[in-house]
Amino acid sequence: MKLADSIRQFLEHCEIEKNQSEKTLINYSHYLVRFLDFANDIELKDIDLNLIKKYRLHLNRLEPKANESLMVKTQNYHIIALRAFLKYCVKQDWKSLEPEKVELSKIPDRTVEYLDREELEMLFRTVDTSKINGVRNRAILELLYSTGLRISELVSLNRDQVNLERGEFQIRGKGRKMRIVFISERAKGWIKEYYSMRDDGYEPLFLNHRRPRNAKKGDLELKGEHRRLTEYTIQEMVRVTAKKAGIVKKVTPHVLRHSFATELLINGADIRSVQEMLGHSSITTTQIYTHITNKKLKEVHDKFHK
Repeated sequence: MKLADSIRQFLEHCEIEKNQSEKTLINYSHYLVRFLDFANDIELKDIDLNLIKKYRLHLNRLEPKANESLMVKTQNYHIIALRAFLKYCVKQDWKSLEPEKVELSKIPDRTVEYLDREELEMLFRTVDTSKINGVRNRAILELLYSTGLRISELVSLNRDQVNLERGEFQIRGKGRKMRIVFISERAKGWIKEYYSMRDDGYEPLFLNHRRPRNAKKGDLELKGEHRRLTEYTIQEMVRVTAKKAGIVKKVTPHVLRHSFATELLINGADIRSVQEMLGHSSITTTQIYTHITNKKLKEVHDKFHK
């Protein structure tokens, strides 16, 4: 079995049988095509640990001037894709290298940037809510912090998805995984305020109010898609607002997600519940927060350190 044909079959398997997201398919394709370019269209049986070692050296030594210098974490993404492919080969009874023999590189523990309560209030207060754009921006910030949504999840929201009466709604997140998120009273209040200032019938929860109101040809069918806020616009809004608030940290929508998780854990939430609210597939991902929020250790310190 040739490498190129087996990669093609693996990607088709991920798309059809595993029903994986478009983003996952794109990433797998990118990483495996890079391996194919390096190894050439060899036989699967010729993949061995020596070849993998040479490939990893190749990834580590990609020239920075080509804008392809890879961090260790990104190199590991390549290896994770390769291991998933090799695991598929084993299931197909194709002779190749056992995936268990391919190990990931050790990377430093991940650090998490988050805002404390005082910084959050500074951020919220900085928004000028005298006009509709400001009310919208305050509603976005409150919703990001209240729910822990990823920015991609937030921009995809439509008005009919968000149940303000119940204060909760379902979202399809990473890996097409469904979860329920909950909205704080304050976030609900700002969203209602934003709704009261709108006189359109567009579907998107948050609109770009600087774009022309007149729909172009085809936009009526899109029900306001031409006015939906982009991820970049929201990222810039968060960055600029944090700068105006005098917050020294680099603040992004994902920092608000970190702040959401950190606040829950500091106040005693169990990590499994936080995992579910964040939509993490693995508890390992959620555990990045525990080293800064271990309430039990703090209680031990307070009790015995005098």
